[in-house]
Amino acid sequence: MAIDHGEYVGQGGRGGRGGYRDPDAYGHAYGHGPDGYGPDGYGPPERASRVPAVLRAPLEGRTWREFLYLVLSLPIALVGFTYAVVMVSAGAGLLITFIGVPVLAAGLAGCRALGAVERTRARVLLRLDVGSPEPVRPARGRTGPMAWIGALFKSGVSWRHLLYALLHLPWAMASSFTSLLLWSMGWAVFLYPAYQWMYPHYWGQPGMQLYGESGGASFYLDNPFEIAVTSAVGLVVVLGTPWVIRGLAQVDRLLVLGLLGPSRMASRVTELESDRVVVFDTAAADLRRIERDLHDGAQARLVALAMDLGLAKEKLEEDPEAAARMVDDAHGEVKIALQELRDLARGIHPAILTDRGLGPALSALAARCTVPVAVDVDLDSRPAAAIEGSAYFTVSELLQNISKHSGAHTATVDVWRSESRLMLQVRDDGRGGASLDKGSGLAGLAERLDAVDGLLVVDSPVGGPTTVTAELPWRG
Repeated sequence: MAIDHGEYVGQGGRGGRGGYRDPDAYGHAYGHGPDGYGPDGYGPPERASRVPAVLRAPLEGRTWREFLYLVLSLPIALVGFTYAVVMVSAGAGLLITFIGVPVLAAGLAGCRALGAVERTRARVLLRLDVGSPEPVRPARGRTGPMAWIGALFKSGVSWRHLLYALLHLPWAMASSFTSLLLWSMGWAVFLYPAYQWMYPHYWGQPGMQLYGESGGASFYLDNPFEIAVTSAVGLVVVLGTPWVIRGLAQVDRLLVLGLLGPSRMASRVTELESDRVVVFDTAAADLRRIERDLHDGAQARLVALAMDLGLAKEKLEEDPEAAARMVDDAHGEVKIALQELRDLARGIHPAILTDRGLGPALSALAARCTVPVAVDVDLDSRPAAAIEGSAYFTVSELLQNISKHSGAHTATVDVWRSESRLMLQVRDDGRGGASLDKGSGLAGLAERLDAVDGLLVVDSPVGGPTTVTAELPWRG
């Protein structure tokens, strides 16, 4: 199963490494599925087709889907254009009366409905998944039809849908006619040798007439050489038409994305709202973890210590030696409780990270890992405290995954800066097979990084090695 790891960007990074940008999937920790490799396992990589793309294209499903999209565009665009022109013209003409306002609003609402049809068509035939734009929402505290009409007029989405209905018809006419002409002509000319015999048998002429004048000279494609050349020309058109169709369909993709999808600002607001929820959930989970660790660890030990000291106080006069032994045991419990509190404080925010920076903190973290870890940090300056903390806890969780699940013998941690991004790469020589599905450690880690505009990419073929690359924004 192939994994899309995104594109490298940036110039920085030793050895030409750059940052990953926009991967398609975020991951989770090492699983234990079939053969011990992830919940679903990984099969062998898909073999590349031996048939060149230019020969496959005329028969590929993508070509036929996009061709169907372009052909259907003309009648659908004609309906949309007619509706938009009639409703907007009627509404504008009736604006002198009150009736024009609801008519114009109905026109905008209808264009939005047609936009929903176009998004569905693009999703099915062009494989373009465009999110629905923000719905019409009246101003807070206002209700009723007039409030809804006012919100419809104020929405930029409504006017973008109207613009799409007006612009799509001329483009649909050009793209539909072009694709139909090339597709039909190409196949007709390419298959000419298969039906050339029908001309003299049924139509009383030696072959396809290339040109002719009434009572004058005429030229027919009737000898073997001319038939072969005609078929070759048709083959060139057949092989080239899919690429023309793809180019035309790409323009439709841009129209749908630019005019029928949510605005960039709305998408960013939605993303920030989602990130805020993730941050709140993460903070709540961390607080619950701290409370549980205190309750089950240091708090329970301190309660037992208080009881032991109380018993030692009672025995102090009766049996000083037993009291001394109890005090000595309590002293050991105090040391253990202090160590647990230090570990807990280190889990909240290690002092070495605050005092000395990411390099020494990661080295101390690697020293506690059960697998030998080589750390290489190449940073000229320190990032912001929040980014530094995110980087530290990202490496911490990845090293825990290596210790628990990977079966690795060695691991490496590399940290460097690539322009405006802080790059982390953790690599191990374990069994591999880490999956990129939701539901476990790396999925939650990816969500945390996404909340600060970061990325997480996992490259883990069966048999290893596993490479996890994290990218964070650099904020000094």
